Amino acid sequence: MKKHSSLYWICQIAGWFSYGLTILFFASILDKELNPVFYPRLALNLAIGILITHLLRETMHRISLRPPMPSNQWWKLVLLLFAFSIVNSFSTSYLADVLKLYEPGRNIPLSRRFLFSIIFDTPIFLVWMSVYVLWHYIEFTNTEEIKKVRLETMIKELELKTIKSQINPHFIFNALNSIRALVDEDPQRARQAITELSNILRSSIQVDKVEITSLEKELDIVKDYLALEYIRFADRLKVVYEIEPKTLANQVPPMMLQTLVENAIKHGLGKQLGDCTIKIISKLENDKLVLIVQNTGLLQPSEKDGFGLQSTRERLNILYRGQAIFEIYQCEPNEVTAKLVIPISN
Repeated sequence: MKKHSSLYWICQIAGWFSYGLTILFFASILDKELNPVFYPRLALNLAIGILITHLLRETMHRISLRPPMPSNQWWKLVLLLFAFSIVNSFSTSYLADVLKLYEPGRNIPLSRRFLFSIIFDTPIFLVWMSVYVLWHYIEFTNTEEIKKVRLETMIKELELKTIKSQINPHFIFNALNSIRALVDEDPQRARQAITELSNILRSSIQVDKVEITSLEKELDIVKDYLALEYIRFADRLKVVYEIEPKTLANQVPPMMLQTLVENAIKHGLGKQLGDCTIKIISKLENDKLVLIVQNTGLLQPSEKDGFGLQSTRERLNILYRGQAIFEIYQCEPNEVTAKLVIPISN
């Protein structure tokens, strides 16, 4: 507030001082010899102008006429402008008469000086009012934009946290089911699986704090997840990686690739007999990162709107504002493809 007040006074004094210099400049051009009362009269006009416009500002604040304001209130602002312009003209004319700040031999009647002052000073007040109103509208617009950006950011963070909180339990329960199957059959492998799960949980906790992570870290989570799923499906599961090394440093939403792999496992192995191949592909195309997860199986229409895939679409929409592409389709008679295309983060 104090900083705002200081800026106002700097602009107020600088504006009137610039106006005084302009009057002085044109007066010196039009009149080679300025009369002795010119300078004190100019100083009087500037001092009264600063005082009256400040009182005008304070009055606008007291009666709630500070912009922005409803359109039906503008007439009050116009009346206020002319009222203070009249007060200014009367003050300068009267004080000039009292102090005898007029040219020798040209004792113009007070009424005429008052009329001339209204004619010449009202446009100055109009300019002052226009600048003041414009300043407040610009300030209001900037403030509203900042509030809007902050609100959108807050909403985005809340939405992302909500989605993540829904994704993580689903993933954890699947992993725990895989470990449970090993406890009696292979205790040593179960202990290894617990270590893998702890690695996944540790990574999951870390990525929950950020919106994006590197593809390399995301693949580490996927590999741990697939190692746990291999416990359940054993020889039925085959995984193929086709990862371009130059894509590993690119940024991706955390847990998103794992969601696609989890979906491929669920519908590729969980709903059919026989073997299933999971192929994970990453490559660069047209300055965009392309991630592909393919699995053996048939795509059912209802599967396109599953919770995991719907969450993926929502997160992409929040993070990339429509610039990312996600699609899932039957690419071969017995092969389903989930394809994700996202902009490359610089």
